[in-house]
Amino acid sequence: MDALVPAFVAALLIQAGDRAAWLAAILADRYRAPLRVAFAALLAHGVGNAIACAGGMLVAPLLTPNAKQLLLALALGFAALGSLGRLKSPDRLEGWRLGGAATAFIGIFILALGDSTQFLTFAISARSGWLAAVGATFGAFAVALTAALLGEQAWRRLPLAVVRIGFGLLALGAAAISAASALRLI
Repeated sequence: MDALVPAFVAALLIQAGDRAAWLAAILADRYRAPLRVAFAALLAHGVGNAIACAGGMLVAPLLTPNAKQLLLALALGFAALGSLGRLKSPDRLEGWRLGGAATAFIGIFILALGDSTQFLTFAISARSGWLAAVGATFGAFAVALTAALLGEQAWRRLPLAVVRIGFGLLALGAAAISAASALRLI
């Protein structure tokens, strides 16, 4: 259980200001099928987080506890830097003619592949196991569902810049503390 909640909260905060949720809102408006797009996003995030979790669990036996904590600090640092950077709009995938579910699944999977959420899932699962993938997937799904139900205009009116900056500063502080602890500086 020590992996489920942190992964859920981290994914919720990372995805709230990320391009995958914005793409879900765009596609939900275009296809007029917010639930179909949201569930395709659930599958896309689920597959990506399962891959990240499998990788984390694969390397876990090779790492010492301090190395695992340092990996988590690194993942938090990269997530912080990603949140503090400028957010580019996602490709609207206007040329894709696959239908709402397939376009959402493939588009969100490609957009989210290797992002901060998956790196954090990798790091948490290396420390705590497979529940990291479950927590991260449902955190990302909660954001994608909200974005799809709101639509692009309402989603863009939310104060997501404040969430991004707040999370970025919080994650940067947590990364510094975790790294200092892993290196036995505190």
